[in-house]
Amino acid sequence: MTADSGTQAGPARGRDASAARTGSSGHGRAGATTRRTGPAPAGPDPDDLDDPVRAAVATAYAEEWGRVLATLIRLTGDWELAEECVQEAFARALERWPDDGVPERPGAWLTTTARNRAVDVHRRRVREEAKLREAATAAPGGAPADGGVDTDDRLRLIYTCCHPALPLEARVALTLRTLAGLSTAEIARAFLVSERTMGQRLFRARSRIRNAGIGFRVPPPHRLAERTGGVLAVLYLLFNEGYAPTGGPGPVRRELTAEAIRLTRLLVGLAPGEPEPEGLLALMLLHDARHAARTDAAGETVPLDAQDRSRWDHDATAEGLAVLDRALHRRRPGPYQIQAAIAACHATAATAADTDWPQIALLYAELAKHTPGPVVELNRAVAVGMAEGPDAGLRLLDALEGALPGYHLLPAARADHLRRLGRRREAAAAYEAALALASAPADRRFLSRRLAEVGP
Repeated sequence: MTADSGTQAGPARGRDASAARTGSSGHGRAGATTRRTGPAPAGPDPDDLDDPVRAAVATAYAEEWGRVLATLIRLTGDWELAEECVQEAFARALERWPDDGVPERPGAWLTTTARNRAVDVHRRRVREEAKLREAATAAPGGAPADGGVDTDDRLRLIYTCCHPALPLEARVALTLRTLAGLSTAEIARAFLVSERTMGQRLFRARSRIRNAGIGFRVPPPHRLAERTGGVLAVLYLLFNEGYAPTGGPGPVRRELTAEAIRLTRLLVGLAPGEPEPEGLLALMLLHDARHAARTDAAGETVPLDAQDRSRWDHDATAEGLAVLDRALHRRRPGPYQIQAAIAACHATAATAADTDWPQIALLYAELAKHTPGPVVELNRAVAVGMAEGPDAGLRLLDALEGALPGYHLLPAARADHLRRLGRRREAAAAYEAALALASAPADRRFLSRRLAEVGP
């Protein structure tokens, strides 16, 4: 299902984080970490974006948070200190930039400010003198600490967060906090748990990294395979947070989708011949190719079946199809390759009416063998509804009743099927149920428009 289709669901925000939801958006969600005290910091208030300096800080937060934080973690070796110093650097930017002007390279300014703050803290603490010398002398973006491996701090951070000693949801949550800068509340909504529960879960994850002495590095080549699955899950969900954000005013966070694609390309280079990284890269490229057509001039979501396909990025589509073909020729199918094949069905349809829904339904059935769960079944139900008619899809959706509590895309999918059947009163009730559960502003606006179409 898709986040940009009125007949299909959006990204998964549920407990099945490893499988996540799939479909023409094909992504799941998970969350992030907390600071040592109190909730995780949030970005600058979007309500203040009419102020040019605050707008610049907000942009820097969205684009540079993960990069600056990853560098500070490498320099200090202290996750909590690094997060505090980076947050203070952004606060400092709000104080200094109105007088000094927005720097030409905001990320470098923030990194230097955060690093200097870390040096000051180390001096006061007196301990960890070796770390102090490294933080005081190392330059941001310096030579890799992994024996010449072609990588960067963000990829090191992902592998550190994805250590097998951590539960999968903790790995994903921790990485998305550090790379995407999501708040604890946003991550809790993504996992369908309370903010307190998420905060405790992430605090335990960071403590385990510290107490177990997990190194901040990409593992050696002979250990890459056992760690790659967890990294794929993180990159998959990082892309999805950009493709269909849990929070924020807009329906897309392009800096996150671009970062996920960039890091997945690095991973493909680190694991040559492995089909699942290639499958994930193909999946991302095929979805990202639609970005220009996913919103209208007012910034509102455009359903997949109503998108102007001439605005799709055909170079990205061609690359995604080529990467998928290379992965499939390795004859080792996996869930990311199957999801990419579903995305390819949409990408190669000249019009929405040409979409091969029977093939998509079959692919979802195959995906369920690899990653069974109610979110995949929800996607399959929608595909069946498109292939065989809304009655057939509605029967499968009704069978999922109670399987996805708090997941707004289940009542949204039911509402769409009921709308197509002309059962307007029932459709309105289902849209209202979906609205009561939806948190993202773009989702709520889309559902409100659908509700208005069927009446109160």
